[in-house]
Amino acid sequence: MSDSNGRRHRIGYAFPPKKEQTFIQPSLISHAQQNGIDLVPVDPGKPLTQQGPFDCIIHKLYHDEWNTQLNEFSSLYPRTVILDPPDSIARLHNRVSMLDVINAAFKAPRVENVSVPKQVLIHDAAELETDLGLKFPVIAKPLLANGSAKSHQMSMVFSSEGIKKVETPILLQEFVNHGGTIFKVYVIGDYTECVKRRSLPDISDEQRAKLAADVLPFSQISNEEVDIEGVEMPPPGFVEELAKGISDGLKLNFFNFDVIRDSNDKHSYYVIDINYFPGYAKLHNFEHLLTDFFLSVLSKKSQTQLEQGKEAKPE
Repeated sequence: MSDSNGRRHRIGYAFPPKKEQTFIQPSLISHAQQNGIDLVPVDPGKPLTQQGPFDCIIHKLYHDEWNTQLNEFSSLYPRTVILDPPDSIARLHNRVSMLDVINAAFKAPRVENVSVPKQVLIHDAAELETDLGLKFPVIAKPLLANGSAKSHQMSMVFSSEGIKKVETPILLQEFVNHGGTIFKVYVIGDYTECVKRRSLPDISDEQRAKLAADVLPFSQISNEEVDIEGVEMPPPGFVEELAKGISDGLKLNFFNFDVIRDSNDKHSYYVIDINYFPGYAKLHNFEHLLTDFFLSVLSKKSQTQLEQGKEAKPE
């Protein structure tokens, strides 16, 4: 199958090997082909300008050399759609600035309040000796959020005594009791899907006092006792509004974000993380979702080029 002009579309993809293995599945390739789209692997070791042509490029490579290649390609082939712009993706690599978009986009009052847990960036150990203005427990997060093993090494700190054991630099974020449930929201363009997953259990004052001197890696905090079967999902309209606000603010099409709901206030939500190009293959019918999105992007591209062509014609 091809478009009305009999032309097939080529979408180049560039991913790390592990992401390519999980995402570029035979079922996705087949469904895309049936709808006139050929998914073509890009070799990041060769000049991008010597590959193609491409109607669109999707990617999850972060190094400077790749970004330079994308910029050079775009300057030569400005009609190729790059999803997503490297500058937009780069904002998600820094946990300090990652969540700025939440406070910027959602200032108006609403039934469901959304914000970011209070957090403080610690540059060196001397700062840990001062009053940080945080309520314990807190979560200690590495600054970089680039998908590396180190970026996932998070810990729970229960008091000012335990905080002295934390290695700096580090981002400290207040822990909000949230019923042991995290809502993961997957976004593909205008499509949004929210699922619930087990998370860290609530921490009581008694537990906090008992663990005061400890710094516990997440792997040592059990969530087995948490039953999320009957947990109510967030209102769909709220989730969609949140997804659109993040998408517009960051100028991204492929991402997911983690939301928690305050155990003490069912209308208070907190966004705690945003990730680029998550594991879409976990979603039901992900092949259809991605292909529909690609077709939408290609249709908008064709319409834009048609309008530009009309404007270029003399009267």
